[in-house]
Amino acid sequence: MGRISGLFGVRGWVRVFSHTQPREAILDYRRWYLRQEGTWHEVEIAEGQRHGKGIIVRLAGLDDRDEAAKLIDCDIAVERGELPETEEGSFYWADLEGLNIVGRDGTDLGRVAYLLETGANDVLVTTGKPERLIPFVWGQVVLDVDIAAGVITVDWEPD
Repeated sequence: MGRISGLFGVRGWVRVFSHTQPREAILDYRRWYLRQEGTWHEVEIAEGQRHGKGIIVRLAGLDDRDEAAKLIDCDIAVERGELPETEEGSFYWADLEGLNIVGRDGTDLGRVAYLLETGANDVLVTTGKPERLIPFVWGQVVLDVDIAAGVITVDWEPD
């Protein structure tokens, strides 16, 4: 969902880099899980708001800048059941990561390592050699996503 990216003020507020659309939608989830040193622990948002181009948050029970500094670079997650259902043709990136990508003729094009947001469209980045960048353009490049089968079918020529 995001990451704690820095400090704000001296009373324990933190800056948050949000992956949600819109950016402040991360504040809709009052309980977060933070990954710190490989372990997830639950926290609750006491208050938060948009601040400039970013988000600032005060976590419940955290009112000290030095304690807040220990949370910098922690990943933020929420329970999967709290996420809204996706519309037809829309997917959560986490559901696409790890899926196999095949061309319309069955050619193996790799596995989705991660996605990039470019502004024009999202881009699937594949694992392996060569690494491929495949635009996620539904109906033109991406022909089908079968999450149950673990396959994304694309109209894309191997390089």
